Amino acid sequence: MRVVIADDAVLLREGLIRLVTENGHQVVAAVGDGDALVEAVTTHRPDVSIVDVRMPPSHTDEGLRAAVTARRLVPRTPILVLSQYVEVSYADDLLATTGGTGGGIGYLLKDRVAAIDEFLDALARVAAGGTVLDPEVVAQLLVRRRRDDPLRELTPREREVLALMAEGRSNTAIARTLVVSDGAVEKHVRNIFTKLDLPPDSHHLHRRVQAVLTYLRT
Repeated sequence: MRVVIADDAVLLREGLIRLVTENGHQVVAAVGDGDALVEAVTTHRPDVSIVDVRMPPSHTDEGLRAAVTARRLVPRTPILVLSQYVEVSYADDLLATTGGTGGGIGYLLKDRVAAIDEFLDALARVAAGGTVLDPEVVAQLLVRRRRDDPLRELTPREREVLALMAEGRSNTAIARTLVVSDGAVEKHVRNIFTKLDLPPDSHHLHRRVQAVLTYLRT
């Protein structure tokens, strides 16, 4: 594989160069900032790039932003991002770049580099167009999405009722579909409004509409 490496930490960058080359791959560029990464990707069109999230000048998310830019300029270019810590928002941003374009994406903690075989396997999978996420990243993504999900308090039956509401069905039609009484559906609907913390109906705001909009946004 032809590889670009972007990391401002000289020791880690040199270690990655040695690891990659000793395992039969070619490092076509090794850089220390985001602008240089974008230039290297657009110039060399590597099979995969290894990118540190935090690079100069602010050491926040320059590497990630450069990776996103590189993927915009060279669609589907595979990127494996390394991070010292789990930063879920960065993982979300990176995954959003897959869109409908495909192209390999990976997000690993730097500690994983020490597990050489696993790291090289992850690098190969990303280069082949796969998605590789560190188990810690996956766990925190799931936790955050459960926390942010406005429907998280609804029971499975309440979710069924809400889904049928979203289809434009009346309470009576929902009752017929679910083979329950109208009263049972009305109770479920009240519970949905309460759990979604929707205010009473007004001239400008109808809870049923707001509930459906909430459902469609998730």
